[in-house]
Amino acid sequence: MTTTTVPEGYHTVTPWLITRGRTAELIDFIVDVFDATELGRVGEAPEIGHAEVRIGDSVVMLFDRPGWPLTPAFLRLYVADDAATLHRATARDSRVVTEPTELFWGDRVSRFADPFGNLWWLHQRVAEPTADELEARMADPAFVEAMNYVQSADFTPRT
Repeated sequence: MTTTTVPEGYHTVTPWLITRGRTAELIDFIVDVFDATELGRVGEAPEIGHAEVRIGDSVVMLFDRPGWPLTPAFLRLYVADDAATLHRATARDSRVVTEPTELFWGDRVSRFADPFGNLWWLHQRVAEPTADELEARMADPAFVEAMNYVQSADFTPRT
C-alpha cells in the first residue's frame, strides 16, 4: 500500500479557525462570502468539534473551543473578483481595513476584519509585470504610496 504525504484534496498547509461557540456562524459566513463549500462537521453549535470548508482549492478547518483565548487568524486569499468578495463581506458585518489597492507586483489587495475577529487579505491578480516593469513600478511614487497605505493600516481584532 502506498501512502502520500498530503491527502488528496488538501495542501501542505491547512489553517485552523477557532471560535468560542460561533463556528457554525463562521461556516455560514465563509460559504456566503467566498462561495465556499462546507465539507462536513462533527457536533452542533455551539460545540462543533471539527468542521471543514473548501475555499477555492484549499481546505480550512474550524472548531469551537469556549475556554480558549481569542485566536484571530490572518488569511490571504486569491479571488477572481475582489470587489464583489469585499462587498459580500461588508454586507455580513465585516469592517474594511484597507480598500482595494493595486501594488507594484501586480496584485490588487484589500483587507477586511470579519465579525469573528479574523483578518482576511483579498488578492486579485490584475497585472503581470515583466522584470523591468517590476523594477520601474517599485520606484513609481504611486506604487510607493499604495504600499505605504496598505502597510499603515491599523488592525486590532474585535469580537
